[in-house]
Amino acid sequence: MGRIRKAHLLVPSTGRILALGPTMSHRTRDDLRVGGVVVLTGAGISAEAGLPTFRDAGGLWEGHRPEEVATPKAWAADPELVWRFYQARRARLGAVQPGPAHHSLVQLETRCQRAGLAFTLVTQNVDDLHQRAGSTVLAMHGQLRRLRCESCGNAVQDADSLEPNRFVPCAACGWHALRPDVVWFGEVPHGLDRIEQALLECGVFLSIGTSGAVYPAAGLLSVARAAGARTIVNSLESPENLHPADDFRPGLASEVVPALVDELTADLRLPR
Repeated sequence: MGRIRKAHLLVPSTGRILALGPTMSHRTRDDLRVGGVVVLTGAGISAEAGLPTFRDAGGLWEGHRPEEVATPKAWAADPELVWRFYQARRARLGAVQPGPAHHSLVQLETRCQRAGLAFTLVTQNVDDLHQRAGSTVLAMHGQLRRLRCESCGNAVQDADSLEPNRFVPCAACGWHALRPDVVWFGEVPHGLDRIEQALLECGVFLSIGTSGAVYPAAGLLSVARAAGARTIVNSLESPENLHPADDFRPGLASEVVPALVDELTADLRLPR
């Protein structure tokens, strides 16, 4: 049994202070099993499947930095430019398929469910590769293939089939232009309360393909670790803010994650 301690953690960008204690500084294997699994994925897992990351291609799109076309201010000032940017990103989705890491996470979710363990997959990505692989996903930054009405909140799926230069009015309330249903810079990510709760209860936290540069996602490992979870990080290079993790597994997600899922299956005594 581990040493009991109290912990408090400020979650950047939300301003919330989490009162975590009393918690376990080290959990037994049974404690880890009971707590379930939380997985966080970032751009790296999609890049391996062939999808360019948000900052690829020299960091510019039609001469604009992504940050200049992914803000509420940009949408208000030049909605045509923002619309073209997101339609161009949507057009790329049809050319890529989920990779081995995506499919391995589906296996982990299924095995946790069979064992009666909680499993939460949180992604920073706005593509639909996890969904196409078969995962249940909490997309904290929204979904690229969905539009949303700023007036009434009505959502429309399959936005990639729409014309790149033509706005879509809201069928529910008549608002002139639906916006991309993604979280822009300066907006609050989706599902933070649910994510916090899962982190405070989980026994294992796994981060895949994220740089740890963008908050609040960059603080999730710290929340899980303070709550006593075993923390594992997989990325090509040591992430900026995901320290100290209990276990760093460098390498391609397509190679590391399948083996790691099998390892966790054994450690947590999950049915195959």
